[in-house]
Amino acid sequence: MNETPTRVYAEIDLDAVRGNVRALRERAPRAELMAVVKADAYGHGALACAKAAQEAGATWLGTATPDEALALRAAGVEGRIMCWLWTPGGPWREAVEADLDVSVSGMWALDEVREAARAAGRPARIQLKADTGLGRNGCQPGDWAELVGAAVAAQAEGTVRVTGLWSHFACADERGHPSIQLQLTAFRDMLAYAEKEGVEPEVRHIANSPATLTLPESHFDLVRCGLAVYGVSPAPELGTPAQLGLRPAMALKASLALVKAVPAGHGVSYGHHYVTDAETTLALVPAGYADGIPRHASGRGPVLVGGRIHHVAGRVAMDQFVVDLDGDTAAVGDEAVIFGDAERGEPTAEDWAQASDTIAYEIVTRIGGRVPRVYLGA
Repeated sequence: MNETPTRVYAEIDLDAVRGNVRALRERAPRAELMAVVKADAYGHGALACAKAAQEAGATWLGTATPDEALALRAAGVEGRIMCWLWTPGGPWREAVEADLDVSVSGMWALDEVREAARAAGRPARIQLKADTGLGRNGCQPGDWAELVGAAVAAQAEGTVRVTGLWSHFACADERGHPSIQLQLTAFRDMLAYAEKEGVEPEVRHIANSPATLTLPESHFDLVRCGLAVYGVSPAPELGTPAQLGLRPAMALKASLALVKAVPAGHGVSYGHHYVTDAETTLALVPAGYADGIPRHASGRGPVLVGGRIHHVAGRVAMDQFVVDLDGDTAAVGDEAVIFGDAERGEPTAEDWAQASDTIAYEIVTRIGGRVPRVYLGA
């Protein structure tokens, strides 16, 4: 897109993505880096961000669903791509033919991928996932021997190649949480068993963004970085993006659609949860919860207008919300920065997360499909 949209748009700085990947690689210098681009790269645009991450040295890409990974391949993205969220009847054969790495957490998945490999006439690249304590996907320790044994047998028959062993932390964003060392111990034990049984993985990995930043003992052969690639801190307790050496890649901006004076006692937006206490000027921001602006931030979400931070006045509606300029002046068409980079004096995704009682992951990822992405540094 050459022209900047006039309603609301997400400005994505691909140089920031590249810089963040380089900074994260410096945190884990002995490991390869996987840039996780699931959920449309956390709302930033999977294809553009995948290419930028690879240009900065990411040797792996990660997606949740196979459809996300297949879309990258269809767009011409090469290199190693891993996808991990499978359900029965998924596109196993397409994944095998696209040379994807697929995660296997149980016998049903191993059976389906072996069948797909036979149909494709080539071995499938699989990574066995261990549940070391998160309690979501992954194979329980008690079932690990069966899964490993079956995978080794499948490898011997030529239907699969076990390329990785991996797991995922539950609480890496909480420094010193006792589960961290328990999971590391369980992972090492499950690695040792698999390797004793003949698995020779290309990569072993458990570190997510917070572990990449704070737990060097968890880096193994590969670190998987998601939110940090986009310059957002995975937890405020770990530090701000600037403190972590990261730069936010997304700035959500809009043009004011209306500016008007109203008297004291004037209700604002649905339910009149905000009523002006004096004569003031209201500015209309043409973005709402249909665009991903959280309704839970009604009355609290911060917005930069005219060099000063104001807050949502009243409820966020489907397509618009209002800010009370509280004595400041503005004009129709002036820029409103909903969130961006604190180093530029802008509200942040974390500010909106706190205003919405959620996490910054949700704020950037929920920005809707009708919001154009405008890429800088492409």
